[in-house]
Amino acid sequence: MDFDLTSVVRRVAEVAPDRPCIIFRERDLTYETFLDRSERLAAALGAAGMGVTRERDELDGWESGQDHLAIYLLNGNEYLESMVGAYAARVAPFNVNFRYVAAELEYLLADSGATGIVYHSAFAPTLDSVRDRLPHLRLFLQVADESANALLEGAQWYEDALAASPPADERKLPDTSPDDLYVLYTGGTTGMPKGVLWRQADIFVAALGGRPFGSTGEFADLDAIAAAAETGGAKLMPCAPFMHGAAHWMAFNAFTGGNTIVIPDIVDRFDPVETLRQVEHLGVNIVLIVGDAFGKPLVEAIEAGDYDLSSLLVVVSGGAALSAGVKDRLLEAVPTMMIMDGLGASETGAQASQLTSPGQSAVTGSFAPAAGMVVLDENMSVELSPGHDGVGWLAQAGRVPLGYLGDEDKSRRTFPVVGGVRYAVPGDRAQLAADGSLVLLGRDSVTINTGGEKVFAEEVEAALAGHHAVADVVVCGRPSERWGNEVVAVVAVRTDVEVTDDDLVAHAALSLARYKLPKAIVRVSAVQRSPSGKADYRWAKAQAEPTLPTT
Repeated sequence: MDFDLTSVVRRVAEVAPDRPCIIFRERDLTYETFLDRSERLAAALGAAGMGVTRERDELDGWESGQDHLAIYLLNGNEYLESMVGAYAARVAPFNVNFRYVAAELEYLLADSGATGIVYHSAFAPTLDSVRDRLPHLRLFLQVADESANALLEGAQWYEDALAASPPADERKLPDTSPDDLYVLYTGGTTGMPKGVLWRQADIFVAALGGRPFGSTGEFADLDAIAAAAETGGAKLMPCAPFMHGAAHWMAFNAFTGGNTIVIPDIVDRFDPVETLRQVEHLGVNIVLIVGDAFGKPLVEAIEAGDYDLSSLLVVVSGGAALSAGVKDRLLEAVPTMMIMDGLGASETGAQASQLTSPGQSAVTGSFAPAAGMVVLDENMSVELSPGHDGVGWLAQAGRVPLGYLGDEDKSRRTFPVVGGVRYAVPGDRAQLAADGSLVLLGRDSVTINTGGEKVFAEEVEAALAGHHAVADVVVCGRPSERWGNEVVAVVAVRTDVEVTDDDLVAHAALSLARYKLPKAIVRVSAVQRSPSGKADYRWAKAQAEPTLPTT
């Protein structure tokens, strides 16, 4: 049976109205209060004329027939209220990276065709600098914060919009549909953001809790979801930003299970000490982190402090795998918990996982497949069997996205039909071991995962190449103790121009968010390329390796 996300949250709120839904700083919202606030927002969106213009059966997979709401927020209850409220209004919300500079924000809002935006006051100056070039953006809802920035002209305070909405018995909200969109923006192969379009019914099963715990089957009906939620009440803490899928996927899993979402008090960065303090104080059971960039400082804080972590049952790493060494240290420091590495993508949902318990030897790169995960051969013509020695493409069948917003060609390439079955193939290379476990070999593209963020080499290259002193440039990643991987630019500089490394980085900062900037510049006399002119990334990585001292 297919479900829309609004119906799921409403049904859970019916069976657990007084259970804590979100704990954030001094706010403690029950399911009943959270749903009321979300539906007040839905009424405000409807009053602004936002909703559905064309139904799903009239559209191709890369098309949207709904208004889009940009969520330009740090973590907080307002982020999740904006998602659920938009769904209730049949509006498609999408994530905005709050680290974007003005040029990146303008591109994203133009590409999405957003007609409304919810944003924190801290981001008002950046939004104000581009909104005159975005005529389709007509609704502005501003969330007050510590910045104390003034309300933008023509905007409305978020809380005022909710307060002005009619009470529940007077609201006229539309009937929602399982075909309504869930939109998640991710980077494309060229580094430009792409909106992945999912039916809500599909993403619910693929990533948001649509399967009973421990089962490969799906919930039969809303009553089955309600029955499972009645026994909920666990406390889950997503430490990553909700602007990334892994964090709000955990939140929606919490909704489905009738559990409580604990939002870290510090929202602009990961603070391991504060995280542990909240785990101890609130009795958090599950914590979501992002690879070693979060895991290493977390375990260092545990080792250096004295915390009662007896409530902590599982640490989940989503978006990046934890290294074996960090896992071993975490399990030694908190021997009563388990560690789960989750594997998935914006284009596939959750695909596989790895669970490590105390006493086990931690490994990386080997996962237990979830329902629908397969490996296609090199030509994407057939599924490979376990034990096949060929390297294939990690793929997902069954509940997969519709396509990429506005991009027919990329939609057809990433979601091919093979033997009458439609797959999602985002670009990871993999093998299936003889026992059926997945051996992940890595993304085929030149994506650099640094500090929980994805950086695309071509985008950084384009930013640096715009400097007049740069003759040629290629960008790659190299291992980093702090970031997991760090961005390195291998640059050939014109011989007739003097330029410092800081000058190059400052130029790139004009068009790139800070986390995308090179952590190092490696100068070479010439950049090596293939005969066709393509960058030789293997050569670039060799140049980027840090020079070892001689003895």
